[in-house]
Amino acid sequence: MSKEYVMGLDIGTTSVKAVVFNLLGNVISEAEEMITSYYPKTGWVEQDPNEIERLAVQAVRKSIHMASIQGDELLTIGFSSAMHSLICVDSKGEPLSKAIIWADGRSNEQAEKLMQGEGMKFYERTGMPIHPMSPLSKLLWMKETGYDPYRKAAFFMSIKEFVILKWFDQRVVDYSMASATGLFNRQTFQWDEEAMTFVNIQKDQLSKIAPPTEKLTGIKKDVSKEMGISNSTPFVMGAADGQLANLGIGAILPGEVAVTVGTSGAIRQFAKNAQVDKKHETFCYAFTEDYSIIGGPTNNGGIALQWLKELLNHQGSFDELTKEAERVSPGAEGILFHPYINGERAPLWNQRAKGNFFGVTITHKKEHFVRAVLEGITFNLYQIGKALERVAGEPEKLFVNGGLARSSLWLQMVADVFGKEVYVPESHHSAAWGAAWTALVSIGKVDSFEDIKKNVPMGSVVKPNEENHQIYLKVYEKYNKVANDLSEYF
Repeated sequence: MSKEYVMGLDIGTTSVKAVVFNLLGNVISEAEEMITSYYPKTGWVEQDPNEIERLAVQAVRKSIHMASIQGDELLTIGFSSAMHSLICVDSKGEPLSKAIIWADGRSNEQAEKLMQGEGMKFYERTGMPIHPMSPLSKLLWMKETGYDPYRKAAFFMSIKEFVILKWFDQRVVDYSMASATGLFNRQTFQWDEEAMTFVNIQKDQLSKIAPPTEKLTGIKKDVSKEMGISNSTPFVMGAADGQLANLGIGAILPGEVAVTVGTSGAIRQFAKNAQVDKKHETFCYAFTEDYSIIGGPTNNGGIALQWLKELLNHQGSFDELTKEAERVSPGAEGILFHPYINGERAPLWNQRAKGNFFGVTITHKKEHFVRAVLEGITFNLYQIGKALERVAGEPEKLFVNGGLARSSLWLQMVADVFGKEVYVPESHHSAAWGAAWTALVSIGKVDSFEDIKKNVPMGSVVKPNEENHQIYLKVYEKYNKVANDLSEYF
């Protein structure tokens, strides 16, 4: 009897990862290809869709080779992808533009004007907050500026859709990626007519909408040969990386909240019959017809620590930098850090937001600033979590993954700020495992999404320190007040 494996293909912002798992969720092999970002103007961030498609092929090939898998041992491959990218494509399937990714801020003026006008109406129907990351805002910028690729485009699509088009000659998008456009009506599960009219595009310029379990078969033979797989291997649509990170970590039941912090960060929860936040502080994206995911992303996760490392000219590792903060008690002896150094999404949805150190005195040293930055990142996530709590109720269980989850100090800080036990998976490939599991559901190899809970290898559980939690509640109250005062000057 042959062994059985599954692959998750995760097309992220910084890299493409192909991860081979066994059916218990253990990583067999992984390959990562780094994506180049281009900055043609201040505030613009683009990527080359053809380059990403090639990197995806290479990642699959390398992961297959490293796993030494035979053709009949790989059951299926599931897709995961970062959200909010937008490419103008011609009738032959060739890109007319680079991919404008979520971090691009060129449509900030359009987003601000939209929020002053009809923005809340679109948010209530789509669940996509009004912000420059939204393809709705990007399309509005294209329309108002006469962007040439927009005027010539036959189709508009995300990076994930572009890869699928190249490999399968199909234009198809899953519920969650469609939700992330600002053009998807979450009540009807169809493209929103009013949103399309608003940005002057037609329904046939957008892809067919499908569930995450939609199978993709008949991959082009030259592509499958290059990958080193059988061209009969079924691929599965999967979903956006946020939904799949929750699934892959096992945070799928009511009250189970996932915190992911890499360069950026997010806090999310699955919910049935989810409603949008009347304060416009969280997103609400479809996953299946029954389940949505609600939460909020932050621009400022590990990037804030990276910024501090460079600012201080710290020549050691990140571990060495964060260890300095261990010498400082909770509250950083009075320093507060508001981590809006890269603008901010949730809970502010304000690209003009600016970072700030508050309470600095002559007695503060390097270690105080390191502690303050780590606490600022965590307070920001906690603030988003409070907005999520208004919509979904108090969290019962907290799962944490991402690059910062490798820091024991930061994990303890999360437990202490939230006042909850923190559960950490052994693998940091949660989105890829979520994509792989969705593919297994699709082909009938496993019974349900919920069954993944039996197949997520978990590491340690971090328990909160109640004394520190009470300290942090008082510090957070001050953090929140200063944040509100600061917003007047953005």
